[in-house]
Amino acid sequence: MTQAHPQLVRPPITRVRWMIIWLAFAGLSINYLDRASLSVALPFMGKDFDLTATQQGLVFAAFFWAYDVCQLAAGWYVDKVGPRRSFFLAAIWWSIFTALTALARGFWSLITFRFLLGVGESPAPSTAAKVVATWFPTRERAFATSIWDSGSRVGAVIALPVVTGLIALLHWRAVFVVIGAVGVVWALVWWKVYRDPREHPGASAAEVEYIESGGARTSETDAEGAARIPWRSLFRYRTVLSMMFGFFCLNSVIYFFITFFPSYLVTERGFSLLKLGFFGAIPGLFAVLSGWAGGYLADRAIRRGASVTRVRKTVIVGGLAGGSVIMFAALVPEAWMALTLLSISYGSLTVAGTGIWSLPADVAPSSRHVGSLGGVQNFASNFAGIITPIVVGALVDATGSFVVPLLVIGVVALVGAFNYLVIMGRIEPLQLRPAESSTRL
Repeated sequence: MTQAHPQLVRPPITRVRWMIIWLAFAGLSINYLDRASLSVALPFMGKDFDLTATQQGLVFAAFFWAYDVCQLAAGWYVDKVGPRRSFFLAAIWWSIFTALTALARGFWSLITFRFLLGVGESPAPSTAAKVVATWFPTRERAFATSIWDSGSRVGAVIALPVVTGLIALLHWRAVFVVIGAVGVVWALVWWKVYRDPREHPGASAAEVEYIESGGARTSETDAEGAARIPWRSLFRYRTVLSMMFGFFCLNSVIYFFITFFPSYLVTERGFSLLKLGFFGAIPGLFAVLSGWAGGYLADRAIRRGASVTRVRKTVIVGGLAGGSVIMFAALVPEAWMALTLLSISYGSLTVAGTGIWSLPADVAPSSRHVGSLGGVQNFASNFAGIITPIVVGALVDATGSFVVPLLVIGVVALVGAFNYLVIMGRIEPLQLRPAESSTRL
């Protein structure tokens, strides 16, 4: 038998990119565990704090005041220093202020620690979007995005059993010390493991070629002149403005799950600590599985020849429409019915999220704009993090129930679906305009 010439044997394609994205998933899980821990612990902190629903909303919103204001700078920073450094420094920062929450003694100290936590967490999503753009071809982008984005759901889900378990065994103050320490460990692992594809010792030349030839956004694959689009000019594109408004609508619903969802189950549906820790995890678990399935099917459609525009719009519009069923959860008589509708809503929103977080890599004019676009749309979206807790808290105080708040945010989800369907145009890289051709980034 004739042996193949050694030079004609194609080197194996390694799968380092999947290890990288699962590590990013772990980081986002910890990120959201830290973020959601207070919402789970707060209903059981009554001996130390006596907060009205409006005050609770202000405490939740303090995180988003900082998180949102920092988004624009965070996206630019991610593009400037790269994912390795941005994720490491962010995780160290947010872990420190998570642990310091154990020292809170009242309303204002809670406000302070949550504000500083928001500063530290702000680079995380833009970093993860940059990782996907750098390490994955277009045909794998949605599933990779669904993996890291599901970390937000996993973090919120595990917050319920982890936080309630630590409260039952120890004390609510121990919760923040323990999960803060976990974040520091993850940051050290990320710093040791992460490199860009061409610099990673575990990635073969075949994998790097597969990534770059498939549409990954790197400096080597950038179109000539694309990097010259100034950062400030991004706001002049209808696509970018639509991304900002649509993501705001999505997060208006999602942040109910991150903030008032545990309180809703306890006060409106009569859940005990045990029931909250067990049944309260169901919507989040369903959302994780839905996101993975949505990302996989979106990539499969693109591999079979469907246009990126059609796939992204189908996923996002359908997901937001499905998310609007949250309004009916407020009207059904039984807790299991409400939990089912909330699961459908959360799962649908997660599917939409995989498409929305794929957009920065889809439309960025160059690799130097991916993190910036992620920060831009996340900046707009997190106005919902500021507004939703305050509005929900105020409406609960005014009406005595969650019926009106859930109706309002359900309608907002439908408005978001309309935005992506009608206002957003084709999903493709932004083009350099003549007026910008002589301007440097």
